[in-house]
Amino acid sequence: MSYPHWMIRGPEVSACNCNWGCPCQFNSLPTHGDCRAAMAMRIEEGFFGDEDLSGVIFGSLFAWPGAVHEGNGEVIPLVDDGASEAQRHAVLQIMSGETSEPGATVFNVFASTMTKVHDPIIAPIDFHVDLENWTGKFTVPGYVEAVASPITNPITGKSHRARVVLPEGFEYREAEFVSSRAHSNSDIPLDWSDGHGHIAILHMTPSGPVG
Repeated sequence: MSYPHWMIRGPEVSACNCNWGCPCQFNSLPTHGDCRAAMAMRIEEGFFGDEDLSGVIFGSLFAWPGAVHEGNGEVIPLVDDGASEAQRHAVLQIMSGETSEPGATVFNVFASTMTKVHDPIIAPIDFHVDLENWTGKFTVPGYVEAVASPITNPITGKSHRARVVLPEGFEYREAEFVSSRAHSNSDIPLDWSDGHGHIAILHMTPSGPVG
């Protein structure tokens, strides 16, 4: 089967309700039994067919009643309202997972676990990331706010850096693991103050992460 030719590259900020490190990243079960997450990405370089996607910001809100692989999940796609109609369509196609090889990308893997896909939220997305200090934040006013910052050593009060490499990962190959807080009043409620987070440079094609 052939897939549309697309590529996206840029920083991602991701937050979930698991403890720091997120056992799901290592094929274990979620900390609290269920899984809730929010992510956003700013495409610095990208395309979908002939459509330039540079500058587009998108994201998702997720919820699963158990582990991700057990299914019955739901998702709300987010697309910045600064994207053109063509760009919006392209990004939603990528997020649907239908334009990826089976199991190759986080979009395809997560899509296979969903039983409910909410209508996308098209609204301003305020996205910031600092790759030197490993902080990030994204906000969709009235819907969600997620903040990522370094884990703090409880003894020294200094930042506790943690970088993880997943050579066969379907989301990233390398990410900085951080702490997160998130709150959402959307159809997928989110609320935590010391959850897992990671910041990564995603470089993705239909065949999966590049590198």
